[in-house]
Parts: sequence; C-alpha cells; structure tokens
Amino acid sequence: MTLDYSEPAKVTSLRAELRMLVDEHVPRGFLGAFTDDPADLAVTERFSRELGSRRLLTMAWPEEFGGLGAGVLEQTALREEMWAAHEPRGAQYMGLNWVGPVIMRHGTEEQRSLHLPPIASGEVIWCQGFSEPEAGSDLPALRTRATRVEGGWRITGQKVWTSYASMAQWCFLLARTGDPRGRKDGITVFLLDMNQPGVEVRPIPTMLGPHHLNEVYFDDAWVPDSGVLGEVDRGWRIVMDVLSFERIGIARYARCESLLRAAPEALGADAWAELPSGLRERWAAAMVRTRQTRLLAYRLLERAKSGTPPISEAALYRVAVTTLDQEVAEVLMEIVGNAALGTSDGHAVFVREVEDHWRYAQASTVASGTLEINKNTVARAAAGS
Repeated sequence: MTLDYSEPAKVTSLRAELRMLVDEHVPRGFLGAFTDDPADLAVTERFSRELGSRRLLTMAWPEEFGGLGAGVLEQTALREEMWAAHEPRGAQYMGLNWVGPVIMRHGTEEQRSLHLPPIASGEVIWCQGFSEPEAGSDLPALRTRATRVEGGWRITGQKVWTSYASMAQWCFLLARTGDPRGRKDGITVFLLDMNQPGVEVRPIPTMLGPHHLNEVYFDDAWVPDSGVLGEVDRGWRIVMDVLSFERIGIARYARCESLLRAAPEALGADAWAELPSGLRERWAAAMVRTRQTRLLAYRLLERAKSGTPPISEAALYRVAVTTLDQEVAEVLMEIVGNAALGTSDGHAVFVREVEDHWRYAQASTVASGTLEINKNTVARAAAGS
C-alpha cells in the first residue's frame, strides 16, 4: 500500500481555522473537561456546539447525517488539532468516532433520525456500557441481563469503568438476552436513555485526581423495542465494528508531540542545555516514536477508506499509541523534575500540562482493551489463528 503523506492546501487551511477557533473559544491553561471545575465542562459544551454549527464536529460524516463528507486527511487533521489542544470537544469522542458511525451502519431510520442530529450538533454525550466487574477483557462473560416485556426490555446489572456516565444522556449498552453459555451469541446492543429511574451512576475516585470513570447500576431500567440496535442476540458483530472504530479514533500522538515540542521553550535555552545528555536523547527518541506512531495511524486510516480496518491492525496501533503515551509522560516528568522552571505563566501552564498528561497516561494501556489483550489480538493474527 502506497501512501501520499503530503498535506493538501485545504487541510492546511482547516488546521488554521481550528487553531483560530481554539484560540477564540478555549481559555489559556485549559486541560480538558474532566476537572473539579464545572467551568471546564461548560467550555467543551460551548466549543462543541460551535464546531457543530460549522459542521466541523462531524465533518467526516456524510452530508445527509450532518457532516461535510470530508476525507481521511481532514478527519485526521481535526483529531490531531483537538488532541494537541487537550481535546476541547470534551466527552464527544464516543458519539463522534463510533456511536454515530455504528448507528449509521446498523441502525434503523428511526434511530438515525433520533440520534445522529444531536451528535452532529454537539448537544448530546454518550457513554459505553461494556465492561463489568467480572467481564472486562473477557467481555463475552458479561452478566447484565435484558428481559423482554411488553413493548420493550428491562435491564438489570452493573457496568464499571464507564467513561462519561456522570454527564451522558445516552448509553451504548451491551446486555445478555440469550443463554449465557452462548458467550458471544445471545448478546444484544441497546440504546439506553440515562435520564430515567433505575439508572444509578457512582463516580470512581482515583489517586490520579479528577477522572471520568464510573460504576453504573441498572435496576429494571427501560429500553423500548425501538432502542435495540441490530438483531436481538446478534450484537457481537456490532461490537467488532465498535472496537475497530474505537481503537483508531484517538490521536494521542498529537498531544505527545505538542508537549515534547514545548519542552525546550518552556525550560529556556540555558536550562535545556544543562539537562543530562541521556535525558535529552530520550526526548529525541520519544519525538521519533511520535512520528512513527503517526505514520502507523495514517496507514490504518487509509485502510478505513475501504471499510472497517482489520481489528488486529487497530490493536497494533493501540499498543503503539498507548505505550507512546506513557513513554512521553515519563520523559516529560523527568525533564520537569530535572529543571528549575521559571515562574512565568507559560512555565506554570507547561508544568500543569505535563502533570495532567502523566496522570491520564497511567490508564491508557487499560482503556479500550488492555495492553495484553491487544497484544494477544496482534499475535493471533500473526499466527493465523
């Protein structure tokens, strides 16, 4: 496969527009929506609506669903610019990158009409009800149960590590509808309204500070028949689509490169020169790996033009980008610790950015399938099994 890595003028123009919007709508020192300050979430909500009004939030979607029909390069530029700016779209990631596309592919006309316009306009947040206390990496072991009743389904069970659940209006939920011995057979996808009796969200406190992880309990929560996505008992093929979209949707390497680039300027020429030579060599090696990971992402996105990328290639990219996240976090923390940074606002912002990146990098090799599970997926593909 031959790739053309040159950037067309329209993509360069798009990057300039996105950077202008960030400068205009995102305050200096913003580090994302998931803080103790409600104003940070409000920033992302306003910014998402602004992007939505310009059809930039879902620019890669087809025009009939609220997008611009943009190509892979524009879509990639959007992801990179947002992650380099600490993701001012906030909790929109799931809706934009895979909930919406999966509903386009598997949903009914009623489901598309109900759910796609609010995602495209930045008015709704989705969460993902997959993992459970005894069904994380082994997702087919899930026990949350959906029982058919007149007109719909009653959901009972528990989900854990549910990102965005405390702020989400809808949940993309997996529940068992068939024989539990069927494993992957007997699982159904439900589109569940979070704002109803029978849904309880409990934030999970962590030593890493403010986070977006939660436990969710369902006690006879209601989903009408119209909320079933795809076929009853045949939800696993939809899950495979979800995981492929999910594992390529985050341009973590862009934030890594942005922070690495900022380090010499934040320290100043004298302090940078005084760093141990081995640490500066590690900084350079990390910068090279960000470029390698970017190229791996581009190759995967090229494959996405002709359909869903092979899940093994998505898993390989996930291994590369999450381990890069942690490598860069460690290098930057050592740089900050080895240098006496000045007291200017720019220096203080850089330190907070590095600390924030380090905190979130600790969980990067667990989310969207653990590092070990992704490595196993790659190994099975290589072995032809």
